[in-house]
Parts: sequence; structure tokens; C-alpha cells
Amino acid sequence: MRIIGIDPGSCTTGFGVIEIVGREAKYLTSGCIRTPAKEDLYLRLRSIFQGIQEILEEVQPTQGAIEQVFMSNNAASALKLGQARGVAMVALANFGLYVAEYSARQVKQSIVGFGNADKTQVQHMVTTLLKLSKSPQADAADALAIALCHHHSEVNLLKMGGARKVVRGRLRG
Repeated sequence: MRIIGIDPGSCTTGFGVIEIVGREAKYLTSGCIRTPAKEDLYLRLRSIFQGIQEILEEVQPTQGAIEQVFMSNNAASALKLGQARGVAMVALANFGLYVAEYSARQVKQSIVGFGNADKTQVQHMVTTLLKLSKSPQADAADALAIALCHHHSEVNLLKMGGARKVVRGRLRG
């Protein structure tokens, strides 16, 4: 099973891909899709969509996970984030993936054990869990954490006796 995690943003969208071998998560790749802040939003959204499509074709994940939008005091920023998230979700869906969604608190709780953890704590735990020689950049680490959170969620569902019978992975039709 290969899981891609996406940390959406209108200027920087992080991605991280892990592969599950037995019970262990192995690092495959991660990075960021960067778009110029001064570029028109529709062009940035196109770049995010195209960047995710290229990554999907290259790594061939079987499952996708993305961070949910959090509420912000700045409505314009929240709207742009939501649009970037929507573009990422469409790219995943077009590739045929089920898209799991997790709040930032869920991801931090799953990875660090504390829902209010900061970015450096998330980076440290991602580095430790995936046995990396150095910490990935913050947005890529967040995306890897989202992928790991999805894996942990799936494992916990299996432990509960298959509470959910939905077949996750590639969509059909």
C-alpha cells in the first residue's frame, strides 16, 4: 500500500508518500509544490493541480489523505486555502483515489500524541518514525504526517474488527 499525504496551501503545497510494508511505514518521497505569491490565483491553482498529477503518475499511490481546512480569522486566506485543497482533492480523485480527510489536531495527536504540538515536534516525530537522516522541510513533514495519520487510522479500524467495510484505495468507474 502506498499513501500520499497532501498539506494544501495556495503558495506552498506539501506532499509526502509512504509505503506500508508489513506493519512498517517506509519513506518514499516528499517535497513541496511552490507557486509565486504574486501570480494570479487561478494560475497557482493550475500549478498545484499539475504538480500533484505529476507526483501521482510517478509514485502510483493506492490511497490519499489530505488535511482539512481550519477556521481562520482571515476569510480571504481561508478561501484561498480551501481552493488549493479542492484542487488537490480533484487531482487525487481524478487519479482514482479515495480521499481521507484529517484535521490538524487529529494528525498531531496521531503522530506526536499531543493535539497542540508545534511544527518542530511534528518534524521531529516524522523524522523518527520514518527513520530519516534529516528532517524534511516543514510542509513536506506535515504531508508525511498526514499520510502516517491515515495509516494509523486504518490500522486502528482493523484492530476494531473492521468497523468500516468500505474498500479504500482506487475508485472504480
